[in-house]
Amino acid sequence: MTDDTAAARDTAAGDAPPSYPAAEIAAAWRRERPGTPTESIEIVTPIWRLAKLFADDRARVLREAGIDAATLDLLAVIRRSGPPYRLSTREITARTLVTAGAISQRVARAEREGLVRRARGDTGRRTVEVALTADGHALIERSVDAVLGREAALVGDLPAGERDVLIALLEKLTTGVRLRIRDERPRD
Repeated sequence: MTDDTAAARDTAAGDAPPSYPAAEIAAAWRRERPGTPTESIEIVTPIWRLAKLFADDRARVLREAGIDAATLDLLAVIRRSGPPYRLSTREITARTLVTAGAISQRVARAEREGLVRRARGDTGRRTVEVALTADGHALIERSVDAVLGREAALVGDLPAGERDVLIALLEKLTTGVRLRIRDERPRD
């Protein structure tokens, strides 16, 4: 059995994937390929592993709550907007990381499920506003409590001061990576 097969089996059985310390991976690359840049391994590898753990756990929590990630994203954006819990499709698109077409599909599905309703907006002929229904409001309240409660528990072992440092470092890293990618992207 390969390491990948064993890891898949362990993950499927509900266990966390085995840990291969990033420092060992970096050291092995330095030994096998001297001069290979390994500075990122001890940062990127744990972030990827942590992201996988969070994603898998969130998917489980969402299944138990009876909602999928796309619907959670849509309902959460509208709920966070405050009363009357209504946004235009353009505003929803601007507040999410998905395309207008994806938002249109999410809204249509949520509307079929009775979670939102669409109406013509006041600001123009083509403006469509999306509002939470009572069922949509109830679902997002339950789901947010389940997801955020679980994620708070998962990061709960970090004292508040360490969380603050980590938040600042992650923001700094995210900003730096975003700018580097943007600046290095070929211009059309």
